[in-house]
Amino acid sequence: MNESRVCELKLHIPTVEELWFYQSMLSDPATMSYNAKWFPPDGCIPFPKEKWEEWHGDWIGNAPQRFYAYVERISDGAFVGGVNYRYDKEADAWEIGVLITASERGRGYGKKALELLVKRAFETDGAARLVNFFEPERKAALRMHLECGFTETPSDDGLVHLLLTREEYFGNRS
Repeated sequence: MNESRVCELKLHIPTVEELWFYQSMLSDPATMSYNAKWFPPDGCIPFPKEKWEEWHGDWIGNAPQRFYAYVERISDGAFVGGVNYRYDKEADAWEIGVLITASERGRGYGKKALELLVKRAFETDGAARLVNFFEPERKAALRMHLECGFTETPSDDGLVHLLLTREEYFGNRS
């Protein structure tokens, strides 16, 4: 992908009223198809409006324990996805997630969104270790994580496990 074609993106903390976009991502079968194994038949997750306020209270303003933001294209203000992390005490690490809407995939947004998320986690919220795991069939997701400095860690659960430490992040920047 030609990096010059990637529009600049930024993280946007959604208001409760803006959770319509999160709802639209969660209800789009094309965007959520990766999730069908856990939420049959199409991966979609119900997110009714009456749950927005509670969800917002759990996820917004609670960093570094939990963080959620939209990925916003600067040129037109359009939301193209979402990113998050949450601290997992048992793993002593922050589990991350990146979701780009199906209609916006293939433009380099996933990697840029991951870079923004990693920067936020380490530079603003002081996370020590970021982890992610998913099915090995998700080749694009694996590639973007590796390009952003994550390394694969051993596992026996059939999933790809990835790790990036704070030391690795800051060491890779020099």
